Amino acid sequence: MQFPEHESADNSELSPERGWQDEANCLGVDPDLFFPERGASTREAKEVCRGCVVRNECLEYALVNGEKFGIWGGLSERERRRLRRARAQANRNVV
Repeated sequence: MQFPEHESADNSELSPERGWQDEANCLGVDPDLFFPERGASTREAKEVCRGCVVRNECLEYALVNGEKFGIWGGLSERERRRLRRARAQANRNVV
């Protein structure tokens, strides 16, 4: 999976919160797998994510950055939307 480049001019330094990408199962995998056409299967992409040691970091990255497309942390756009709603509801109940 291709991730957005770091803002540094030489791209040789990753910020601490994004160093997780070097450990991702999807490193070197065709990014198209994680951005299937509407209605296409997400099974293969989710399988890559299944055993990934940085799955949670990937998911949090997508949630924090509002990624609206693709499979991130093993979840589709729709699944991330549900998770965001559930978290927002839980936060409202705490307050």
